[in-house]
Amino acid sequence: MKLSDAIHTFLQYIEQNRNLSPNTVTTYSRGLGEFYDFLKESYGDVPEIEEIRTEDIRPFLGWLHDKGLSKKSLRVKIAAVKSLFKFIQKQKWIERNPTTVIAIPKAEKKLPSFLQKEETEHLMNILDDGTPKGARNRALVELLYGAGLRISEALGISISDIDMKQKTVRVRGKGNKIRIVPFGEKASEAISHYLTLRSQLCTQLSGSKVFLNNRGETLSPAVAYKIINRSMRQVTEAEQKSPHVLRHSFATHLLDNGADITAVSEMLGHSSLSATQVYTHLSVERLKNAYKQAHPRAK
Repeated sequence: MKLSDAIHTFLQYIEQNRNLSPNTVTTYSRGLGEFYDFLKESYGDVPEIEEIRTEDIRPFLGWLHDKGLSKKSLRVKIAAVKSLFKFIQKQKWIERNPTTVIAIPKAEKKLPSFLQKEETEHLMNILDDGTPKGARNRALVELLYGAGLRISEALGISISDIDMKQKTVRVRGKGNKIRIVPFGEKASEAISHYLTLRSQLCTQLSGSKVFLNNRGETLSPAVAYKIINRSMRQVTEAEQKSPHVLRHSFATHLLDNGADITAVSEMLGHSSLSATQVYTHLSVERLKNAYKQAHPRAK
């Protein structure tokens, strides 16, 4: 069987049966196209799928690396090739999967960006809540930082999900897992104020989602990103200026102040402590930097 036919069938399958996003399908398509080009460039004629061996695929990593691709891009493209051959084997077009022993390069571990406490205070102070839109922006930022939510979680919240008396919010996280997260007095005040003005953004078609745009529709992640990015530019030089930075700041500041990592992990909705431990690394790095700057015997 020709590799081009197998790739075409595989892409059709993941698009129609796996419910993957168009972006993922496009990314896989590009990666497999490059794999095809690599084989053609390396061997002249592209081998039939049953003729392709592990030793034919291994140099693909080096071929990609020579093109200056990042580790992240390498990971995605190798993952696409491994998924292709796993599919081919399931179809019984080949007996052995030549990619089984090919490892995906480890991801580069980057510490997440976060705001300093002073920058967080400054951010809240520059948000003018005198208008419905301004009150919405302030409530959104306070909730993201006050409860450590993902932006998708915050925008998915309905009015009935918020318990103002208990100061908790019910959110649907990854894998549709429901969790209850507390928020503080500042977030409570901002949300209460916004809810008194929210009706000015509503239309007859507005649903129960808390955060609405100018047309009374649910606020989109793209618009929320622009709002927060624009505000963060005024208060920080941090490379990342996004809603997720507020979630990182939430976790970092809690752990800096001695919060239990298990409780922080539960509030973040992490499935394991290992996902939360990155924030302890941030705290350790800050301690090291403070030591180097202040201790007379550090240098």
